[in-house]
Amino acid sequence: MKNNVDYTSTQTQFKFDLNNSPLFIKNQHNYINILGIKQLNSLENVSLLDIFLSKNNVVEHHYHQNAAELVYCISGTATVSILNPYTKQIQNYNITPGQVANVPQGWWHYEVALADKTHLLAIFDAPTPDVILGSDILKFTPPNIMAHTYCLDETQWKQTTASVKPSTYIGPYEECERTACSYPGSYYPTWYY
Repeated sequence: MKNNVDYTSTQTQFKFDLNNSPLFIKNQHNYINILGIKQLNSLENVSLLDIFLSKNNVVEHHYHQNAAELVYCISGTATVSILNPYTKQIQNYNITPGQVANVPQGWWHYEVALADKTHLLAIFDAPTPDVILGSDILKFTPPNIMAHTYCLDETQWKQTTASVKPSTYIGPYEECERTACSYPGSYYPTWYY
């Protein structure tokens, strides 16, 4: 898709500083910067997210309905997990510096940092990556619909999802406290290790 850039215009931008374009900030070690056509108007069919994570932080489960994503590891190490819609299986790919994982358009996925100072670059084949976040699905789908659809107790559903914050992007929350049976030991099923 061409964006019909007028390369002779004085308004056309050819340089941009991602450090000035936060998408989400959890803290000084966990944040995402964004670059798309809104930030750099000479871009055509490409955009990216510059992702910084400390160990055990997760880019929440989500999908991009308009773009495929190539996740490149610059430093640290991460697991890119993808739900294959054809096999109904989660596929886990550990990536280290210089390695990539490809996420096809529309596939549910997430990334988990396995080391501090993990730096990932997510590259998209669209001028702006649209995103549907798991936290938004949980918070914005009416509780009565979730309960009815999955034969759940609506009150229990509301209690279970009460602490979910919309548009989380990087989890867990700073104030998150878990019991002894939680991450890292039992947070992920045995297939993760």
